[in-house]
Amino acid sequence: MELGAVGLSEQPFPTHGKPPAIIAYASKIAAIESLNNVKTHLNGAALLQGPSLSGKSTLIRSFVEALPEDFAVAVIDGKGLNTTNLLASVLRQFGYDIGQSSANELLGLVRMFVLQQATSNAAPMLIIENTHELNPSALRALCELAELKVRHTSSAMKLVLVSDRSLQSIIATKAMTPIAKRIIHDLHLRPMNAEETRHYLYSKLQAAGSDDPELIFPQEVCQEIWRASGGWPGIADRVALLALAQTNALPVAVTNIEHPALPAGTWADCSDSEIKPENIVPPAPPRLVLSNSGSVISDLTMEKTQALIGRSVHNDISIPNRFVSRHHVLLVRDGTSTLLMDLNSTNGTFVNSNRVSNHVLIHDDVITLGDHRIKFYDPCATAHIQPDGEDFADTAIMKTLEDMRNLLARENAELLPTASENLPTI
Repeated sequence: MELGAVGLSEQPFPTHGKPPAIIAYASKIAAIESLNNVKTHLNGAALLQGPSLSGKSTLIRSFVEALPEDFAVAVIDGKGLNTTNLLASVLRQFGYDIGQSSANELLGLVRMFVLQQATSNAAPMLIIENTHELNPSALRALCELAELKVRHTSSAMKLVLVSDRSLQSIIATKAMTPIAKRIIHDLHLRPMNAEETRHYLYSKLQAAGSDDPELIFPQEVCQEIWRASGGWPGIADRVALLALAQTNALPVAVTNIEHPALPAGTWADCSDSEIKPENIVPPAPPRLVLSNSGSVISDLTMEKTQALIGRSVHNDISIPNRFVSRHHVLLVRDGTSTLLMDLNSTNGTFVNSNRVSNHVLIHDDVITLGDHRIKFYDPCATAHIQPDGEDFADTAIMKTLEDMRNLLARENAELLPTASENLPTI
């Protein structure tokens, strides 16, 4: 059906170019907030993953268009790029006329530009789409750029690595450590729900000229488009576009909705045959930095799956302070998640100034016990996964609590007097 016949002045669901409207939904809003966090963080870097047609390119466009005009940002398609191609593409986007230059010369120019920007204005941002298709040599050059520092404290370039599959297997390789240690957000786009899909379709129809989008797509048709697309915005566009093209009369009927094959989300690990298992290392364990009145007392790595913290010397972290209970708090590690449990302490446990009993820790959380602080460092921990979710094993937590009970029993036994022949018996 012709667009004019349905009251539209332009295509509401174009497959190329700028869409008539940028529509917000939960996953996109969360991702934009995280990218803004990368922009302001001293060492900001993030992974942005989502299957084809999940809305990654539209999200990046929305983020870039909202940046201040004087903020330097480059968006590069990494597909097939080697070191020279990557560096040349970065420099062109930053306004350099590079001519014929070697890879080393290009790297020197990028380093100079990045450091100048970071020193005089703000650290520039590099966004690389199709990161998984970068040549290994380009990944090495990217790691060199990731190590550039300003005054030895903050990174000179912010990084966002984008892919239509999980990047964890690449980031976990030893060679990628300079980037891996900077990751503050591991973002996986999620599909829209049914109501978000309806709002998405109606907003686009209205932006394209429709006064009453429900006369084109009734609510039951929106529901069917949601089912057919799985809530992925790019697929919803194509399903809606095809439905408009195939219909002969309004409103569009449910029978006009095609059901394509749907992709899986990138939060499910994707295997990559080019990554050798022997090069893959697990993420570094969390660090716990204990301080008092601004002075660091200890910097510990949480090597075990649990850490008991309190006043007693039998704890993994002992804090000899009258405001700290004998056994104050317990940390339990399961996969990449760390659960904090207050052990009915007298003065309570606070995370980021909020009193908690159970709390899933994320990177840069500050735990307060009395007048002591524990900074939690774990770049892999970027989301508050609920403790009763699948990411926490109840059996592991119960085993840890049982271990703690055994410890308390041993402590109590040590406090009892030793049997002696000189003591009276009852």
